[in-house]
Amino acid sequence: MKMLAHVAAICLLAFAGASHAADPNLGRNLAATCANCHGTNGNAVKGSGLDSLAGVPKDKTLQKLADFKSGDKPASIMHQIAKGYTEEQLDLIATYFAAQK
Repeated sequence: MKMLAHVAAICLLAFAGASHAADPNLGRNLAATCANCHGTNGNAVKGSGLDSLAGVPKDKTLQKLADFKSGDKPASIMHQIAKGYTEEQLDLIATYFAAQK
């Protein structure tokens, strides 16, 4: 009986991990944290001095994020924010913004 409970627990954990990874809105949800500075869906307010992220090619966004994360690109806060995400999460965020208009 204990063995069955362990197998069931392992299956539930595996399913929970797979369902999280398969979340079609994960990129959007992660990118929502950028709205405070870069505007809704990456459309910064004109004249704010902040870059719009909407429609920027994924590779360009990933390079900027990598530069912030490594400290190669100076920033007031982006270097701290970028360090808080995994490479996979940054990829999802960049993919999301590249698809926006």
